[in-house]
Amino acid sequence: MNVFSRTFLPAAVESGLARSTVSRHLPILRQCVAGDDAVTLLARCVRPDRRLGGEFLLLLTHRRLVVVRETWPLRRLRLHLNSDLRHLRHVSWTTDPHYSQVELAATAIDGVRERFCIRGTRAKHVWRLDTLFTEAFRPRSATDATQASHGPANQPPNAEQRPDPARSARQPLAPAPVYAGF
Repeated sequence: MNVFSRTFLPAAVESGLARSTVSRHLPILRQCVAGDDAVTLLARCVRPDRRLGGEFLLLLTHRRLVVVRETWPLRRLRLHLNSDLRHLRHVSWTTDPHYSQVELAATAIDGVRERFCIRGTRAKHVWRLDTLFTEAFRPRSATDATQASHGPANQPPNAEQRPDPARSARQPLAPAPVYAGF
């Protein structure tokens, strides 16, 4: 059993989706996500600008965001969005605990701005969604990016003690004189 299968079922139980809905969407989601990618969130959502356009199922993993559309009268499934998280730009989300909902917005690689509204059952669930989005889309600092690309084991010993030639070539700026009177 791969990582996707082990993490998909607990996420489905946490989301409260019906077993028939999960089994209907599973073949499409399995094609879009690699077997070694863990599922972080599985939730039903709608588009705020098109409430009557059908429902969507949002799947968030550590590497991908997949959204499947279910048409209303015939319940046909169509892949709406399948994107690597690195290719999403201008990702933002708004948490509204009063209405128990989170609105997620992102610009896909083709330049289309996508917005999805996820309803929570209570305020605690909304804050859990906010935490999951923060972990998935938080901006990585320069030290995190360096360690992810090089890793602490690949850095030479005493790497932080070596002088940086580019930095030592620059002269520090002198402070500007301050005049008390004119």
